[in-house]
Amino acid sequence: MDLNKTYSGFKLLETNELTDINSTGMIFEHEKTGAKLLYLQNDDDNKVFSVSFRTPPENSTGVPHIIEHSVLCGSRKFPVKEPFVELIKGSLNTFLNAMTFPDKTMYPVASKNDKDFINLMDVYLDAVLYPNIYEHEEIFMQEGWHYELKNKEDELTYKGVVYNEMQGAFSSPDSVLMRKIQESLFPHTIYGVESGGDPDVIPTLTYKEFIDFHKKYYHPSNSYIFLYGKMDIEEKLKFISENYLNNFDKLNINSQIQIETPFDKTLEKTVEYLISPNENDNDKTFLSLNFAVGRSTNPEEYLALDILENILLETQSSPLKKELIDANLGKDVYGFYDRSILQPIFSIVVKNSNEDKKEKFKEIVYTTLQKLVKEGISKKLIEACINRKEFDLREANYQSFPKGLVYGIQCMDSWLYDQNPCTHLNFSNTLEKIKTALTTNYFENLIEKYLLNNSHSSLLIVKPSKGLTEQKEKEVRDNLKKFKESLSEKQLNEIINNTKKLKQRQITPDSKEDLKVIPLLSLNDINKEADKLPLIEKSEMNIKVLHHPIFTSGIGYLNLYFDMSALPKDLISYSSLLAALLGNISTKNYNYEDLSNEIDINTGGINFSAASYSKFNDDKTFYPKFNVKTKVLIDKVPKLTELISEILSATKFEEKRKIKELIQKIKSRLEMIMFDRGHMVSAKRLCSYFSPTTKYNEMLNGIDYYKFICDLELNFESKFNVICENLQKTSDIIFNKKNLLISFTSEEKDYDKFKNSLATIESSLKNTTYQCCNPNFELKPFNEGIMTSAKVQYVSKGYNFRRLGYNYTGSLKVLKTISSFDYLWNKIRVQGGAYGSFSHFERNGNIFFASYRDPNLKETLDAYDNISTYIENFDADEREMTKYIIGTMSEVDSPLTPSMTGETSDINYIRRITQKDIQKERNEILNTTIDEIRQFKNLLNDCFKENYICALGNEDKIHINKNLFNDTINLFE
Repeated sequence: MDLNKTYSGFKLLETNELTDINSTGMIFEHEKTGAKLLYLQNDDDNKVFSVSFRTPPENSTGVPHIIEHSVLCGSRKFPVKEPFVELIKGSLNTFLNAMTFPDKTMYPVASKNDKDFINLMDVYLDAVLYPNIYEHEEIFMQEGWHYELKNKEDELTYKGVVYNEMQGAFSSPDSVLMRKIQESLFPHTIYGVESGGDPDVIPTLTYKEFIDFHKKYYHPSNSYIFLYGKMDIEEKLKFISENYLNNFDKLNINSQIQIETPFDKTLEKTVEYLISPNENDNDKTFLSLNFAVGRSTNPEEYLALDILENILLETQSSPLKKELIDANLGKDVYGFYDRSILQPIFSIVVKNSNEDKKEKFKEIVYTTLQKLVKEGISKKLIEACINRKEFDLREANYQSFPKGLVYGIQCMDSWLYDQNPCTHLNFSNTLEKIKTALTTNYFENLIEKYLLNNSHSSLLIVKPSKGLTEQKEKEVRDNLKKFKESLSEKQLNEIINNTKKLKQRQITPDSKEDLKVIPLLSLNDINKEADKLPLIEKSEMNIKVLHHPIFTSGIGYLNLYFDMSALPKDLISYSSLLAALLGNISTKNYNYEDLSNEIDINTGGINFSAASYSKFNDDKTFYPKFNVKTKVLIDKVPKLTELISEILSATKFEEKRKIKELIQKIKSRLEMIMFDRGHMVSAKRLCSYFSPTTKYNEMLNGIDYYKFICDLELNFESKFNVICENLQKTSDIIFNKKNLLISFTSEEKDYDKFKNSLATIESSLKNTTYQCCNPNFELKPFNEGIMTSAKVQYVSKGYNFRRLGYNYTGSLKVLKTISSFDYLWNKIRVQGGAYGSFSHFERNGNIFFASYRDPNLKETLDAYDNISTYIENFDADEREMTKYIIGTMSEVDSPLTPSMTGETSDINYIRRITQKDIQKERNEILNTTIDEIRQFKNLLNDCFKENYICALGNEDKIHINKNLFNDTINLFE
């Protein structure tokens, strides 16, 4: 394509060769509207499209967030109530979502199928530019907030999906900290308000303000369009211009982001977060020092400050982290560098501290930083952190996120602020400048400039408050009661009618005519043959090796799987503790700081974990494994195997202070997970009541493990010797060559590099025979109500269908699509107001339904129980069934990175899943009929009759519904 030439209304302004990501960046402007467009041309068949808008909020009503939800609830061309859900159910997308940031809103999609890709673009562009929010105020009520009143005598309440989502977000103390840090540094700009919405403020947003926000900012003149991957770009430009942009004229939209004036001195601020009345409030305070650091548009600072944060706070040899831990200021220390806003934030956080330690905290931070500037940072540490960052950048492995999507988000960190969108996509030259730090005071100068001599900073204290939940809930109830009493008869009837009108819209199905407008592929667009994951079984030194020969860009992925079936029951949780300690404590030849540096200098990481994998058709037969997962440039495989050998055979378990520090950190990070992933915590806890496999995993990473860690922390001094002995015992049993299965993912030509280095690992392992231990778990419906200070619930119900005589079929995956995105979406999310709900069906027979950030409890369980009636009466025409099948295949055929390819193949091998099983499941999915779906009525009915339930959530809500549970327990002490 030629510079300054116009293609379907888009003028090509600039091209950039982006060799680091194997792409060419083409920057266009749409001449009629001023819409900006970036195309990253490359050979990646996982194509990405995104349309984004600069959306600066004026307050904390959450209007950008509510609009993000609402525009996906029907549009001019696609008038169904939930086009977003229809696409999930019926497209081959590899990514489909929308995201609200503090200053922008993004609508990205991805697909490997070109026809599907065009369809996704079409639906998303129509959604953002022509949403039905202007015709249906009920969309705002449903997704944002509304007064709920069914009868005059009922209590008036607030309801709304975003309202409940943010109730959940503001229940997490870590989330409160992150939100308040930004607010503390930028009190006079948009970054000082909550774009997602503060639950206390959301109900002040009016429908008119909501509409006005969309009118102002959702226009092509304020848009940023992103395309990535292998495609006919002229065809895509023509489609976008002719179908959408040409309908608009250029406007002058003022959406500029203002800069906060630097502070004269550090701002100190204290905020509270809620805890349960019976929680101990000691050691529950967060202390954070936060700095506004430069601009995200500076490519060197953008990368260098990210590396500096790692140097200071994220490794085992990080000097600032070490000083803060050694001073006993708190039980966890971490930092973060947020470069996704115009004025990036650099934060230093001490968690599980107390307010009276704030002066000591400040003193140690500044004294340590001054010392580092004066005496210098370890060059080995600097080398380690730069190398690790470079490895991650070049590997570009973002797991389930298409890398094109990550690049699209990254380009906004400069593009949104009127700079070149390719600024951060070529990193080699920037890294070369940063590498001068190995011979200069590069990072010391950054510390001096941005941390020591920077008065634009805040000291934020986030402390617990008992009774705050009850106080806030009482305030809301009292205010609503007072408001209701002030209403006239006419106003009351209006709210009742609005509630009925919303409910009627929610329960009224879309017409078949409207549904047919949603674009749909045919089953012929799907490959009937399942992909065969590359796997060659070999034997090296009497150890089984699974080799996965694929292109890996010169990286080797070496995974070790040690069988743990010989571990006695009392050591199961110790295996997870062992995984958390290895690589983080000293060995015979390295202290923990040197070991950390050696790992980061020579590898892309060595990670340890423990997990139990059930046999594919039987959850009572399971294979507990201790996993060592690594990645390395092929030339450094010998060094990798040397480090693995050292860690597995020569780790010293008597480092009392370090082990205590790590146990405290584990507890802290588990608490974050309990709040952020409460739906999975609840679902796994539920399955542990009836599934031996999941019970084992519950002891490795669930609530059982959390309670185990809490006990070790509380009784650390008296138990230390026992801890050391049990860690050594666990290590001796696990790290045995008779237990070992090895996996190596690389190109064929690189296999010998691994083979020639294997002896290093083999020689370090024991060769002892141990007897298998049967854990003899107690399995019964414990049915717990697990209480926290959260304002929302995570509600789960399930059982194992194989125990009831049912077999697994691929059609259950189609049932999952139908139940999750039809029944549960409508009942739990749309009508119930929860942020989400989903179902899960496993080959081994385990099923569960779970809700996320749910204002309800009993109503959700009732909805689960009624699904069998829904399934019994399920009806769909051929087009609808095709849609469900295609949506199911989207998940089945989710793209895999090289490391994911190797690991997926490994897990299939461990679980005894053959290619024949995979093809059989695929055939069953593709041939699913309405009658098969209806027949699952008995399976669901029989499973839910067993009445295994678990709910994690608000203490008052669980108390009110305590008759549902066999036991109610406090999650946090």
